[in-house]
Amino acid sequence: MPKKAIIPAGTAAPLAPYVPGSMADNILYVSGTLPFDENNDVVHVGDAEAQTRHVLETIKGVIEEAGGTMDDVTFNTILLTDWENYGVINKVYAEYFAGEKPARYCIKVGLVKPEALVEIASVAHLG
Repeated sequence: MPKKAIIPAGTAAPLAPYVPGSMADNILYVSGTLPFDENNDVVHVGDAEAQTRHVLETIKGVIEEAGGTMDDVTFNTILLTDWENYGVINKVYAEYFAGEKPARYCIKVGLVKPEALVEIASVAHLG
């Protein structure tokens, strides 16, 4: 099965050995995406709403680079550091998935950088 790395222009070098997206058989797997800038520093420290928006815009960029849209997302994994942020994360999430919602799950975890409040990984099926 051939696979192809999906790396949008301007993507920062990853902190670990992975790519932003990997495509195989018209399925795009988007790596866990954190609220990082081009230097892998956390953006919008303390603001779960802005971090969630940044993460989803980054995911959107990977999906668009592969030729898809957010409507192609079929599954999301949401990782958050504090249940207090669950409501605001869902508010922003609903803006990006306004139509039929993808399947998902959400768990509370510690993330790779303590200032990060949310991480999302996605799976999209592209036509």
